Amino acid sequence: MVATSASSTPRNHTGIEGLDDILGGGLPANRMYLVKGEPGVGKTTLALQFLMSGAKEGERVLYVTLSETEAEIRQVASSHGWSLDGLHMYELSSAEQTLRLHEENTLYAPADVELREVVRVLLDEVDRVKPSRVVFDSLSEIRMLAQAPMRYRRQLLSLKQHFAGRACTVLLLDDRTGEDPDLQVESLVHGVVLLQQTPMGYGADRRRLRIAKLRGSPFRSGFHDYVVKTGGIDVFPRLIAAEHRTELLTEPLPSGNPHLDAMLGGGVARSTATLLMGPAGSGKSALTTQFGCAAAARGERVSMFLFEERIGTLRRRAQELGMPLDREMERGAIRVHQIDPAELAPDEFSHMVRAEVEKHDAKVIVIDSINGYFTAMPEARHLTLQLHELLGFLAERGVATLLTVAQTGLIGSAMSAPVDISYLADTIVLLRYFEMDGRVRKALSVVKKRSGFHEDTIRAL
Repeated sequence: MVATSASSTPRNHTGIEGLDDILGGGLPANRMYLVKGEPGVGKTTLALQFLMSGAKEGERVLYVTLSETEAEIRQVASSHGWSLDGLHMYELSSAEQTLRLHEENTLYAPADVELREVVRVLLDEVDRVKPSRVVFDSLSEIRMLAQAPMRYRRQLLSLKQHFAGRACTVLLLDDRTGEDPDLQVESLVHGVVLLQQTPMGYGADRRRLRIAKLRGSPFRSGFHDYVVKTGGIDVFPRLIAAEHRTELLTEPLPSGNPHLDAMLGGGVARSTATLLMGPAGSGKSALTTQFGCAAAARGERVSMFLFEERIGTLRRRAQELGMPLDREMERGAIRVHQIDPAELAPDEFSHMVRAEVEKHDAKVIVIDSINGYFTAMPEARHLTLQLHELLGFLAERGVATLLTVAQTGLIGSAMSAPVDISYLADTIVLLRYFEMDGRVRKALSVVKKRSGFHEDTIRAL
């Protein structure tokens, strides 16, 4: 489908919602683009989604495969449950038959005349189909045929000139097999999409994409996580809080416990982040559940993200404490998500939280715990920056965020946390153990609240 952006530039949707968001609405139409990445990053899948998006809107689309057979491409589509009806396909073997080459004189000879003939046959097929979208998969074969850099660049220029007078958007797929970028191609095309796959020490590989170039159009720069799964590619645009500026809400969010609310000066404020810190078993998760049930009882929607605890364990504890968690979950007021840190991309988690706010109107977000969120981050140095953007986005949307951090140590002052994010929190509630009369007891105190009154007392639980 061709859309029109704010700058009145016609755009082609890619068939990938997150990628269109990064591109500002899609790829500017009738231009040539390079999609580059190592084998296995999802170039073919992205290209098929791009073509199917056009075919769905009634456009004529063409897939020119130089490296794989048509059967292999259709197998890729079948693995995603896709039908390629309405998609024209042309493979290199068809060009071989057209040229009637002898076995001893294969297409892979370096003769310049042969390369020109191959390109001519491919472009004749383009002129016959008259597509609005074309994919060439891949440039590696053209580069191998050309051998000489000058000959290679000349053929790329001929491709660009051929499509210059035609209403057609072209994707060139290329294997990024070396560290040095192929500037010959990148300088000729209108835009460059780089796909990257990084193996992690444990868990799934991390895939990221970056728009390296897009002439004359604004786009969201930097790396963005994506996953390839059955059904295609999902892209998770990096969250930027500044894009979601609204008027901040400051009304209190009570917990339903009058003593705790008194300590907090009426409750935690909306558009703020509250950090609950304490050792294992001190009651952090129970407090977040209490806040969530109280909000649900007022008719608000709550979303909880569990990184360590199982949903069944959370529900059993709520039952034992007399909290109506089961009832609120059954009626949809509270949604609980079990997160597997080993299989999670950081931007994917931010995307999940954003969807709960924008699609399900969540007013309270619980992240239990930051320790698990930290584990999900393959690069720890980016944790606080990413969390800062997420909390900023939630604040701009008037959401009250509750986060827990498990400290190491049990009794006494020698307590520590795996990561210090206290400066990001507007309110800090500290839970601890202490010894009294031969028993281990629990205490709670509010040690920070950026705005408004809070008690400075320590209360036993």
